[in-house]
Amino acid sequence: MVALVEIRGPNHSLVHPRGTVGIITRTPCGTDRHFLVRFPDGFEASLSFEQLEVLKLFKDRLGRDSVSPSSTIETAPSGPSRFDLEPLIIYRCIVGSRAYGLDTDESDTDIRGIYLAPANLQWSLFGAPEQFEDNDTQSCYWELQKFLIMALKANPNILECLYSPMIEKIKPLEMDIVSHDVKQIPDLVARKQSGENISIEDADLAFHQREYERLRTELQAAHDASPLPELPSDETRAALNDLLIRVRLMGRCL
Repeated sequence: MVALVEIRGPNHSLVHPRGTVGIITRTPCGTDRHFLVRFPDGFEASLSFEQLEVLKLFKDRLGRDSVSPSSTIETAPSGPSRFDLEPLIIYRCIVGSRAYGLDTDESDTDIRGIYLAPANLQWSLFGAPEQFEDNDTQSCYWELQKFLIMALKANPNILECLYSPMIEKIKPLEMDIVSHDVKQIPDLVARKQSGENISIEDADLAFHQREYERLRTELQAAHDASPLPELPSDETRAALNDLLIRVRLMGRCL
């Protein structure tokens, strides 16, 4: 099922954005009209029927709303077009262990990216899903606007995407936020590779405790001395807002 509303937790904090997929674990009984929905991270929320949509119907609707009138006529004899996310993806990369050669035979291939919602969906009453997440394929795609908002907050998942050394797809757009200059850390990679088979008993706990304290002190000192602002500047926000508008206007030409 697709949540058509934001999922809020304690203190009204955002847990999952609109468009997140979950499974129904309890159906309504008696006069209750709410379903209990469990999301991929285990969080559960009580939602009404009006706040949910069957994933297949959602994809069919999205596919139908995403085609032009001429293509609708061409596909009419075989019914509504099926939703295909691929043409909407403007950026895709691999993150996690496989991106840095630290994977094992049991490692998943974690795929992240950005998709650009078509105008018909973006401007509709339903709105565009802020993300598409598929646990089976270990993939997650954020809608461009959501991606930029998270980037402004220095979200670590977004930063990992921007600095991934394995970019599989990127549209020829002026996306200045994407960086191809990735700082490699050979020592860290070597330690990770050589430490796969080291047990906790073999570790020098006193040494690691000292290293933890040392690094924590250095991190705090770097934070205090950093010239970077606590929040993005108005100029940065304006530049990203301009980028979003330009990409939306160019969307039909992708």
